[in-house]
Amino acid sequence: MTKQQRQKILVVDDHEAVLYATTNVLKSHYPEAEIFQAQNIKSAIELSKNIKVDLIIVDLAMPKNIGETAQTDNGVQLLKTLMWQYSTLNIVVQTASPRALVRLKAAISNHEGGFTVADKSLPMSEMLTKVDWAFKGVNCTPQEMRSGLELKPEWLEVIQLAFKESLKDVAIAKRMNIAERTLRHYWTKIYDALSVYPGEDKNLRIQTEIRAREEGLID
Repeated sequence: MTKQQRQKILVVDDHEAVLYATTNVLKSHYPEAEIFQAQNIKSAIELSKNIKVDLIIVDLAMPKNIGETAQTDNGVQLLKTLMWQYSTLNIVVQTASPRALVRLKAAISNHEGGFTVADKSLPMSEMLTKVDWAFKGVNCTPQEMRSGLELKPEWLEVIQLAFKESLKDVAIAKRMNIAERTLRHYWTKIYDALSVYPGEDKNLRIQTEIRAREEGLID
């Protein structure tokens, strides 16, 4: 692999052991690089603002602040923010559960920088390969994203508002600034995308929430 000179790499992980191991491997492979660390979302955002980072390695399950619980949705939101603010930033996602990235399918598709996913359960050499690919602008996403669900951003927002924030349809429509008729149309599309159909003694919303969780659309 080609060694990068004076590259700036930000490693985001809340586990000290993983952070230490990842940083040491990177230092060995990229001896001239400047490597920075963050153990929560707030710190990662602050560092990305103050440093012109060439590449960021992100664990999906992260706490927002020190002492808080790590959640996959925090990592997903961080990635969304970074891709919106830095369109050419190279990104490597370290996770054992890549399914949640389907929530970012549209954003990843439009992102101009390298974007790869490294399986945390595999050896560090796998991570180094994905870092090298990302530096070269390669996009390598999980199979689930390439052949899985096709959900529009507004449908994902409906799912998040309904099942994460427990909002009823009237409140969802108001939050999204759409007509309730439009929201009902979205629900029909969501049901079809998740293969949830009417049946005897079947609650469509409950089945939809179950399927959404199975597909990684919500935690």
